[in-house]
Amino acid sequence: MLKVGITGGIGSGKTTACKFFEELGVPVYYADERAKYLMQRELHLIDEIKRNFGSEVYKDGQLNRPLLAAKVFNNKQQLQLLNSLVHPAVFRDTERWVKEQSAKKVSYVLQEAALLVETGSYKKLDKLIVVTAPLHTRTERVSQRDQTSVAEVTARVHNQLPEEEKVKLADYVIKNDKDLDSLKKQVLKIHEQLLQEAK
Repeated sequence: MLKVGITGGIGSGKTTACKFFEELGVPVYYADERAKYLMQRELHLIDEIKRNFGSEVYKDGQLNRPLLAAKVFNNKQQLQLLNSLVHPAVFRDTERWVKEQSAKKVSYVLQEAALLVETGSYKKLDKLIVVTAPLHTRTERVSQRDQTSVAEVTARVHNQLPEEEKVKLADYVIKNDKDLDSLKKQVLKIHEQLLQEAK
């Protein structure tokens, strides 16, 4: 079974691309969604977050996301610390999930994560797909989606590794700069190539 990573900058449309892969029957692991789940459910991780960021970040057993975000948002060290706690938990969770999928005899799985390249996780995968879109398209999409200003989105974009750096490492590139039909066709083409590879 091939393990394929899919990533892209904020607003590139990687989640939409993943949905098309899912329609083709491909299992997708969404790292950010699972991280949120684990921060709410995995006891060891919860203890570590409380120990490092204060017990007040959990109230009545619920993670107070805005409070935690405020603590790490403008502090690189604190953000790195949080990531160093969350990433190993997500890694263990991914390993479990991959074993489950492998038992189902699927040809390949997709692991979707915003920071696949930044964290070096892509090196453990067989292939890497990078979804790209022009900067103005990405900032407009995210600003509409998150109801934030273009300036705020641009700041978030600059926190990520430049798109061209990711593209250099990609086995497949999806250019999401047209309509959904164009995106779907590219997904289908890569899907067929990956099925061939898996054989």
